[in-house]
Amino acid sequence: MTDLDLEVFSDLSKRLDYNLPELPLYVRKGSLHQFNNHAAVAHWHVDLEFIYVLKGTMDFSVNGSITRLHQGDGLFVNSQRLHYGYAIADHDDCSFLVVVIHPSILGEKASYIQTYWEEKFSSKMADFVVLTNQEDWQQDVLLSIQELYREMHTEQRHPNPLRLVAQALSLCATIGDQLKPVSGQPGVLTHVQEMTHFIHQNYDQKITLEEIASAGAVCRSRCCQLFNKYVGQSPSNYVTQYRVQKSCEMLKETRRSISEIALACGFQSSSYFSSIFRKQMGVVPQHYRKQVTINDSK
Repeated sequence: MTDLDLEVFSDLSKRLDYNLPELPLYVRKGSLHQFNNHAAVAHWHVDLEFIYVLKGTMDFSVNGSITRLHQGDGLFVNSQRLHYGYAIADHDDCSFLVVVIHPSILGEKASYIQTYWEEKFSSKMADFVVLTNQEDWQQDVLLSIQELYREMHTEQRHPNPLRLVAQALSLCATIGDQLKPVSGQPGVLTHVQEMTHFIHQNYDQKITLEEIASAGAVCRSRCCQLFNKYVGQSPSNYVTQYRVQKSCEMLKETRRSISEIALACGFQSSSYFSSIFRKQMGVVPQHYRKQVTINDSK
């Protein structure tokens, strides 16, 4: 795996590709250009997520609320919130650090700490927190994200797991002190999560609008409204984007043929797959595979 890794925005039904075995901590560098149309796929997970913008600008949606992040800004995304980042204009890029922390980092017998975690990072608390340099505690969080990345990716020695866990829990503790209860959390997010989950589980099959709406227990028109508001696109466009993302992973991680990948990702034919892929990624699947192979060998 490279630092520029799609897995951070991957299927909500799986854990992320954490850096170290048995340490549920994801600390990597990413860039919007790695995603089709410079936009990540909307997703959610139980992990807490921290973003720090290294260069450029991007918009970031959390439960339908959009925040613009500039170089030096950061963002905390609470557990199980639907979120994704995307370019402000076509082909604008943005590089960033991302830290994702799973609650199992607390261990199996930390019941008192787990109770605190469940209270602080529940649906009753704020969805996200914007991080700038305006307050000391925000500066501390932004610096901690950068320090955690340096510790994880040090070239001189193996990372110290105790220091990694200590830094990760320090991040959680600092942000936990700042989270406040909020009222009026939209119950509709459950419907959206159920519909995106259905797509993630069935992208390799033919999917109809009726099936997507049924997964969220809503009508077709309501389904389209919810996707446009919280996912930023229509259900059909989301299905296509997710299929292309999964195909990118297969092109990079397997030796399966283009025809096999096309069928495995729910496309009717390899020619149709290549046409859609080129529109989304700017190159045909064969050229994309060559590019990522070259980049991984560097």
